[in-house]
Amino acid sequence: MTRTQRGLIAVVVTGAFVIAAIGFVGSYGAVRQLAQRKGFGAFSLVLPIGVDAGISVLLALDLLLTWLRIPFPLLRQTAWLLTVGSVVFNAAASWGDALAMGMHAIIPVLFIIVVEAARHAIGRLADITADRHMDSVRLVRWILAPVPTFALWRRMKLWELRSYDEVVALEQARMVYRTRLRARYGRNWRRTAPVEALLPLKLARYGVPLQQGAGQLEAQESTTQLPPSPPPPAVTTPPAPAGGARTPKRSPRPRRSKPAPAGATTAKPARSAKPKAVNLPPPPGQSPSTPGSQSAPAAVAPASPDHRAAITGISQAQAIRYALAQNPNADAPTLIAWLLDHGREVNRGSVFRIWQSVNQTNP
Repeated sequence: MTRTQRGLIAVVVTGAFVIAAIGFVGSYGAVRQLAQRKGFGAFSLVLPIGVDAGISVLLALDLLLTWLRIPFPLLRQTAWLLTVGSVVFNAAASWGDALAMGMHAIIPVLFIIVVEAARHAIGRLADITADRHMDSVRLVRWILAPVPTFALWRRMKLWELRSYDEVVALEQARMVYRTRLRARYGRNWRRTAPVEALLPLKLARYGVPLQQGAGQLEAQESTTQLPPSPPPPAVTTPPAPAGGARTPKRSPRPRRSKPAPAGATTAKPARSAKPKAVNLPPPPGQSPSTPGSQSAPAAVAPASPDHRAAITGISQAQAIRYALAQNPNADAPTLIAWLLDHGREVNRGSVFRIWQSVNQTNP
């Protein structure tokens, strides 16, 4: 505490004693005269002293207990009641004169305000010293967003979250986590997201930080992210006949099937027929290749635990597109068989539609 602060405290304490002394002296004569008129006799000489002394003792004891962090609210309430009684007694002595009645109430009100300010400061310092002080929510936040602010304030009070900045940071992390869940699992993320992803969000209601849950979600996203498409597999050609002649072949291309009609709900999509290889005429001076030779079929990615782990935990559409990325030249039945080999059962119609849309986009 600086020297200036100590000087200001001395001025405030001196002023409070001066206000109290003036109020007590001013009310003594009015209350004594009122007590004499009401027949108190000799007791009227000590009645004003008892009322004013009671107010001083109760307020001083309330300040002391607040400083020791063992407040007793009844002390302050009783002091207020005695102060109101003193004001009423002083006003009754000047009954009929509104100005005089108001003048009698000024000094007690000033004294109560000074004492309440001192009590507020002592209580705040005691809470800060004992690490029990709880920040208040900003008034602007109550005005701009009353319902979310009430939920935030309720969480602070229920779980003893004392720092306002910490609570705001927790709320921001909770909203970001919800947004990421919605972006990953869609609009029905509350039902489609796994329990492990929803558990951190539920624990946040009880004041548990979200850092651990957010880290788990990031790890899950990194493991299920689709890898880049591999280069197209090399097409093997049959051995050239004697004489070094080679016959160029055109790569087989799957024929596109027309989609099923709108009314056919139970019909399965037709399998696309595999086109036969077309033999082009050999260049001049070269002999044709051996009959019955065809180009090799498109290579299919072999079964691997990495593929099985990659298509586990993602949506059906993402699994189909992953299979297409691993087998770019495969047709729809081959994709279905590849997914079944890796433990993922998918809808055949969905496979056909996604395969057809990819082939139409990249002919």
